[in-house]
Amino acid sequence: MTSPLFDLTGRRILVTGASKGIGRALAEGLAEHGAHVVLNARSTDTLDAAADELRAQGRTVSTAAFDVTDAAAVAESVARIEADGPLDGLVNNAGMQFRAPLEDYPLDKWEQLFATNVRSVFLVGQAVARGMIARKRGRIVNIASVQSELARPSIAPYTATKGAVRNLTKGMATDWARHGLQVNALAPGYFKTPLNAALVADADFSAWLEKRTPAGRWGDVGELKGAAVFLLSDAASFVNGQTLYVDGGITASI
Repeated sequence: MTSPLFDLTGRRILVTGASKGIGRALAEGLAEHGAHVVLNARSTDTLDAAADELRAQGRTVSTAAFDVTDAAAVAESVARIEADGPLDGLVNNAGMQFRAPLEDYPLDKWEQLFATNVRSVFLVGQAVARGMIARKRGRIVNIASVQSELARPSIAPYTATKGAVRNLTKGMATDWARHGLQVNALAPGYFKTPLNAALVADADFSAWLEKRTPAGRWGDVGELKGAAVFLLSDAASFVNGQTLYVDGGITASI
């Protein structure tokens, strides 16, 4: 039986980028704890497949396909979701990666990265927060990264976006806590996801990562569920503006 502190029964939570990887795992974890999860992605095919898988597990989910970087689409879609019932929580998970040496990094990829990783957090966060502010309650979790704290070669722009997400989280909490909102960030370390498929397949990189990480391994996306449930539950009622690293200890060790 779920502790009342972590029980999400009756709560409606929107998860962006929920059709695969971390977003899919977080949606599953929240649904397992009783939440009605609204799954978002751009592709209706992958979104419907994820929804069907979760419904087959007996979970309560619905879908909302829209582009989180499009201001008009975000406003329209959030309004439509709220018409079916108020949102109690939001997970800003949609994101992308593009690796290249900084001196050769294409401007179009820089702009796309910031639109996907930062603009979307602002747009969806703002749209959802307006309803939460009116209701004087709500939980928002932005997905940051160990790269909010660290850097490594070929991902400087990604590091910049995730640093922005970490500080935007602090700003959201500072502005909205007085209205009854909790806004925090969840910062995964290196997890086996489609976004990291090339790194997982690189034997040299995996060996380096396992040596660099105190836990000695890649993370499994299921290991992020508990942290997300905590941040979106009553257990985190006085936790605000924080970044929770779930990284096997990599940010704690040199």
